[in-house]
Amino acid sequence: MLTFGAMLIGFAPIFVKWSDLSPSAIAFWRMLLALPMLISFNYVVNKKILFKVKNKKTILYTAIASLAFTTDLVLWHYSMTITSVSNATIIVNSAPIFVALLAFIIFKEVPSKGFGLSFFITYIGIIGLIIFSNNYANGKILGDILCMVAALGYAIYLLIISKLGKETSLNIIFYTTFFCCIFSIVPMMIDSKPYMPAVNFEWLNLFLLAFLCQFGGQFFITYGIGKISASNGSIGLLMQPLTATILAAFLFSEILNLMQILFVLITFVGIYLARLSIVK
Repeated sequence: MLTFGAMLIGFAPIFVKWSDLSPSAIAFWRMLLALPMLISFNYVVNKKILFKVKNKKTILYTAIASLAFTTDLVLWHYSMTITSVSNATIIVNSAPIFVALLAFIIFKEVPSKGFGLSFFITYIGIIGLIIFSNNYANGKILGDILCMVAALGYAIYLLIISKLGKETSLNIIFYTTFFCCIFSIVPMMIDSKPYMPAVNFEWLNLFLLAFLCQFGGQFFITYGIGKISASNGSIGLLMQPLTATILAAFLFSEILNLMQILFVLITFVGIYLARLSIVK
């Protein structure tokens, strides 16, 4: 279930690339369209519409986490207009490195002995991926830099969410979805690009993004991650960037050269080891 959920989220950059809306508008509609799905699911499973938290501070914490997640999504969506889907998705998935660093700085949680190695391997892979990318004839390295900032935002989100263990997964997903929807309104209104879908294809594209990625993918990952070992979970989550990379190759002709494939594999090894270091 975790691997399937990660695969579903791997479709997200494809829907983003297909959309003509602004990066923040895509985030807004992803969250807004997912809200009635979550409410309906809560009613079917728990026979109630309201999402009651065990601790009122949870709402504050999910709001802060959602601000970081919204920043991550907007930067990630924008980066895909100036770099490849594979680069954007793989770099953003280096977030576990930042999670371990932030946990040490904020909570004094000492990473496992293998963290230094995972950090080194991950960024050797990312640097190689950037250097040997096909996308820099026009100087598009800005996209990859934005992905690194987005990874930091994603890490803040993951770190805060990890501290809400007493809450149900469905409650956390609902409130983060709700606040991300709210936070994306201001940048959406400021952006010069369209923020309303104009054609049926755009509506279908956004609906699939909300249903497959925000609702389905998040649920399967949240449910599955607590049922298996840390090592298996770390491997399963790599399905997200792998799915995005394969789909981008077929749909957008973003074919990786041999050196890129090598550094993608190196990065995957580093991300895998980093995830192990923060879940032990």
